[in-house]
Amino acid sequence: MDTLNPAARSERMSRVRAKNTKPELAVRRLVYGLGYRYRLHARELPGSPDLVFRRRKKVIFVHGCFWHRHAAKGCTLARVPKSRIDFWLAKLEGNQKRDLANIRKLRKDGWKVLQIWECELPNLDRVQRRLDLFIQ
Repeated sequence: MDTLNPAARSERMSRVRAKNTKPELAVRRLVYGLGYRYRLHARELPGSPDLVFRRRKKVIFVHGCFWHRHAAKGCTLARVPKSRIDFWLAKLEGNQKRDLANIRKLRKDGWKVLQIWECELPNLDRVQRRLDLFIQ
């Protein structure tokens, strides 16, 4: 059972952003600090990648572990809500399948794809090394 009434739940969910999230901004700062320039949210590409490097044909997705069902062992952010489990499982698994399909389309079109997960961001040095190796 949901602890909030429908109006309160709607208001809370309306605050969830799709762009310019804290994890995305952290990755953008790292990439910019490394000296790379990029475009944001290219809508013509499958999945509207968060960062796009056109000349290099590379894209980066910054995924929230909850919304995109991070399946890595030890990720505590990819939990399932306690209420409306059937709804949430279907929704989150649909997000996961859509992400996989978008990545396949991008790779088929010759793009290289990197996914950065929200739970990886506490270790910024490691993320920065991954970004630099990927983009160069």
